[in-house]
Amino acid sequence: DSRCDGAMRGQAKVAMLRQPTIMRSAAAALERQKLGRFARQQGLATVQSATAPPTVVRRDGTHAPINKLRGFIEYERNPEPYRPPEERLADYAEINSTHPPLELKRQAARCMDCGTPFCQTHTGCPINNLIPEFNQLVFEDQWKKAYQNLSSTNNFPEFTGRVCPAPCEGSCVAGLVDKSVTIKNMEYAIIDRAFEEGWVKATPPHFRSGKKVAVIGSRPPGAG
Repeated sequence: DSRCDGAMRGQAKVAMLRQPTIMRSAAAALERQKLGRFARQQGLATVQSATAPPTVVRRDGTHAPINKLRGFIEYERNPEPYRPPEERLADYAEINSTHPPLELKRQAARCMDCGTPFCQTHTGCPINNLIPEFNQLVFEDQWKKAYQNLSSTNNFPEFTGRVCPAPCEGSCVAGLVDKSVTIKNMEYAIIDRAFEEGWVKATPPHFRSGKKVAVIGSRPPGAG
């Protein structure tokens, strides 16, 4: 009998200790219900999209939902290849084949959450493009925001995305243990998408000084 009494007292003590936790959980659930009602009244979405993450091919050949956290481990580098020369001789199109959006998303997933992203420092990008940020936006399919991010530091990504020797890829942290992220491909994919969607708009100055300059030469310094 004494053992039974001791056990009952122990259970009662545990219940008392758990009571604050239970109360907090109940309060949190009630708060979620209130927020849900408010959101429905305001016409806001209260549930996540029912669309499942797309399935992609991993490095080992298996298929699984795309995974950003382990992207640099699960996915290999896949730059856009050159088109065959016999095709390129017959037109004036791009020399590269273009990846579909899902493959660009897969390549963007390889960009790691670096503590120090050397790709955007002075040793990686002379104009300090915010490379991890626009890679993340491409992964999230937020192409317009990716263009806004890219154009905030780069006036001519349609040029640099093609002719730049890409020191950013040479500085990519993923390249220390594997091949670097396809940053150059990502850059011109963003600007090409922006032109296709009509996001690129001329922004003439409000006031002109009346002065003129002469640009000698057609190299990138002249274009900049």
